[in-house]
Amino acid sequence: MTRTFRCLCLFLFLSFVNAFAQSPYIFEIDSLISTRNPRNFNGVILITKKGKIQYSRAYGIKDIYNPAPLKMDDPFEIMSNTKQITAVLLLQEAEKGKIDLQSPVGRYLDDLTQPWADSVTIHQLLNHTHGITDLNKPLAFKPGSDFRYGNLSTILLGKIIEKVSGQSYKSTAENLFRKLGMNDTFFYSKDGNRKPVTGQMADRNVFSAVEESFITDENLPADGVVTTAKDLSIWNEALHKGKILTPEMYGLMTTPSAMSQHDVFGKEKTGYGYNIRIVNDQEIPYYGHTGLGDGFTSLNIYFPESEVSLIILENQMNENSDLYYYFEKEIKNIILSSNLVKE
Repeated sequence: MTRTFRCLCLFLFLSFVNAFAQSPYIFEIDSLISTRNPRNFNGVILITKKGKIQYSRAYGIKDIYNPAPLKMDDPFEIMSNTKQITAVLLLQEAEKGKIDLQSPVGRYLDDLTQPWADSVTIHQLLNHTHGITDLNKPLAFKPGSDFRYGNLSTILLGKIIEKVSGQSYKSTAENLFRKLGMNDTFFYSKDGNRKPVTGQMADRNVFSAVEESFITDENLPADGVVTTAKDLSIWNEALHKGKILTPEMYGLMTTPSAMSQHDVFGKEKTGYGYNIRIVNDQEIPYYGHTGLGDGFTSLNIYFPESEVSLIILENQMNENSDLYYYFEKEIKNIILSSNLVKE
């Protein structure tokens, strides 16, 4: 064996050891998503740091009827992660002085005749402490005294955006997407030319396609966005680095004003702001939210101190609720334990 060859072998070995030492999370995630127990992974994962890709994987199929492999630029329904976008659009109108967050809903939606229209505030719609469960029913609790998550408050926010902006909610959002360069982000439409990959229900690793979406023009502000992992990373960079909101409005959005429990983020209640969760785990702060429905699962997390985004989009929703976010939780925990967010 020549000296040159030995040196080359040593260099390659040390390079491999160094890569493993620096990025063991890559091997852990790769190993995790290749398993079939307790369920399959079927989606895309994107991890960026300071805008640069650290990990990128597409794993699984687009559609059981045409089982082409998923690609990183495939569009997914993100369901409730849409709500964060609606909150930002609302706060932009507040920046212009068109909305007072502490004013009642009835000030902006004068067609609401319910008694609570004069007591529930915009702030309470944004953090789900409003108590509204149905437009035609009494409040479930005194506004501001409890937390109950749902779509109706964000649908109302969409109507308020339309009222004060003079534009449709969809147009307002699309203008922002184009401004940010989120060119692969759009709204679901049954008859539209642009389509997401197929949402699928999974039972014991057997997929069945979701034939009918529950997204309508009415609930677009709550669930209607279709996007890619790359575009969500653009969103995170813009939102959390002051490119969309003023420091004042961003501070209001990301300050806990309610408490809520979600299994992805732990067994205890954590802070909730304006359609965003504020979590501190292992002394590592981060923001996050989930989305579920139509045969899709999504997780979007941002670690502000390390400027790391973790985005997981799946075009499957498990029949077993215990497995809804199985991979999302496991991957989040891998990243929390990695040097990626500790350096």
